[in-house]
Amino acid sequence: MPRVCTVCTHPERAAIDAALLRNDAYRNIAAERGLSESSLRRHKVDHMPSALLAAQEAKAVARADTLLDQVRGYQDRVDRLTDKAEAAGDFRTAFTGLREARGYLELLAKLAGELDDRPQVNVLIDARVQQVILDALAPYAEARYAVAEALKGIEGSVG
Repeated sequence: MPRVCTVCTHPERAAIDAALLRNDAYRNIAAERGLSESSLRRHKVDHMPSALLAAQEAKAVARADTLLDQVRGYQDRVDRLTDKAEAAGDFRTAFTGLREARGYLELLAKLAGELDDRPQVNVLIDARVQQVILDALAPYAEARYAVAEALKGIEGSVG
């Protein structure tokens, strides 16, 4: 006979489900409700209605869309004010508006994943260093072969 889910039969199931949907820490929920962390994990995976989980994801997407709409709204305001300043001949203010617009464009590009400003490091290994590495791997034939093949692959992509 299968075990009965202690969360499904708990008198505070609705509050537990809500806490799980908020991604509260399992240990906190377990301590507050007299349950085990493993029973909470099993319940979330096996018994929580998938519609509830999908609704939670939809809320997160809606929040992100709202934030994106707000950024776009600010960008539109900056564009309108910049156009007014330019039409009035106030070029200093117009240039300030263009700088602001550029900031919003960068933010939108980052949010869309089109701009990655993380640092990137390229390391070039000359032939002498490659030989030292291969010599050090001499006792480990499989590793030496794998490293040699990897080095061949990057030689073709450099320069």
